[in-house]
Amino acid sequence: MEFAITALDEDGYGTARTDDGMTLRVGGALPSDVVLVRIEQISRGTAYGHTLKLLHPSPLRSKRPPCTESADCLGCPLIAMKYREQTAWKRGMILAELAKHSELAGITVHPLLSPENLIHYRTTAKLTIAGKWSDPFIGIYRRASHDVYDLDQCPLHHPLINRVVEAVRQGIVKLKVPVYNPQSKMGLLRYLVVRVSVHERKAMVVFVTARRSYNEIHHLGRFVQEMTPEIEVMAQNVNASEGNVILGQKDYFLTPQHYLTERIGDVAFQVSPRSFFQVNNSGARLIYEQVKRWAGLGGGENVLDLYCGIGGIALFLADQAAQVIGIEVVEEAVADARRNAKLNGRKNCRFEAGDAAELLEDLAEEGERIDVAVLNPPRKGCVPDVLDTVAALAPSRIIYVSCYPQSLARDLVALKSRGYCCREIQPVDMFPQTVHVENVALLERQVTP
Repeated sequence: MEFAITALDEDGYGTARTDDGMTLRVGGALPSDVVLVRIEQISRGTAYGHTLKLLHPSPLRSKRPPCTESADCLGCPLIAMKYREQTAWKRGMILAELAKHSELAGITVHPLLSPENLIHYRTTAKLTIAGKWSDPFIGIYRRASHDVYDLDQCPLHHPLINRVVEAVRQGIVKLKVPVYNPQSKMGLLRYLVVRVSVHERKAMVVFVTARRSYNEIHHLGRFVQEMTPEIEVMAQNVNASEGNVILGQKDYFLTPQHYLTERIGDVAFQVSPRSFFQVNNSGARLIYEQVKRWAGLGGGENVLDLYCGIGGIALFLADQAAQVIGIEVVEEAVADARRNAKLNGRKNCRFEAGDAAELLEDLAEEGERIDVAVLNPPRKGCVPDVLDTVAALAPSRIIYVSCYPQSLARDLVALKSRGYCCREIQPVDMFPQTVHVENVALLERQVTP
């Protein structure tokens, strides 16, 4: 059927109304496109379709998009849109979310900050391997399915990642490495994880397998390393579990080196196969620098970094703080943070592993003074107990780093009821060509007379 697309939803689907009043969500379509759509599913009053043909292109479309397969892949649904229009749409999405809450009126939302590279910025790829050894697919799951879309020279990936993927593809075919089949539970190779250190110009490759198999992975690794000598770290990770968790608990290294070293600004990080690390170095630097500006540290403050991960923000702030306390639930991330603090000579950083609410209560009971609190929660935001305890610590300002405007707006309302008013939000386009946007929000404590 032919449709005129009227809007773009938060997941990057073009939307329209059918003749019988249903909402239509169309992959690969932009506002003001006129498209021929194949309707594939109807569920709960919503129809889902796919763009078969672009009949009349929207003026929002780029004349030379970096990818011609985006309507089929759907991994980066904005890549066909002019970049200026992308940033305007993302800022509008943030403003629309804030407008749902009268308590948030008057917040200044600045124009987006953009990273250095709009393509080839992803330095980490976690890819599914499917098909047969004679015709392997290495890519991502199609939306709402378990079909794997084969990625070839993805424009979002760092060029070295694309070279590694092609080498692995050739190696699987040449060496007849069996690909895992989740239905039959047969085969070996399940996933491929590639990380790149922009600073070192080196790569890490992790083969995720269903079982330990030294010979096949050893030969595949040697073939891939011969084709891409920039590979510094190579490992086999064994994951026999079912489900969509990519990495298992055991790594077997095929190289003497076990980690890459990356830098964001003046801070160095050691990255191991299971370390969480930002996939866009330039975007991460923009966020860290914004946090540092708004923290306004003078050297005598105690800083709380909640959901600190491997310590990125904490280590960035440490040179201007008296003490930085990082809290994170993932023990492996805390171990990475402690190692990175030692690597950078940051002796005023303390990292604790455990439940955020419980550790915050311990800080309050110990009478720890907190001058600035940085909150960097996952997509779902902060639970009320965490917000209660942070507010009870009475920092003069809170800097909230969010990856999801909806949970950010909800938590800003909650923090306002606890005495903290948001004045400004600085969006950062951490993931160009996608619908995702990071926000840094500045909140100040309101002292009642």
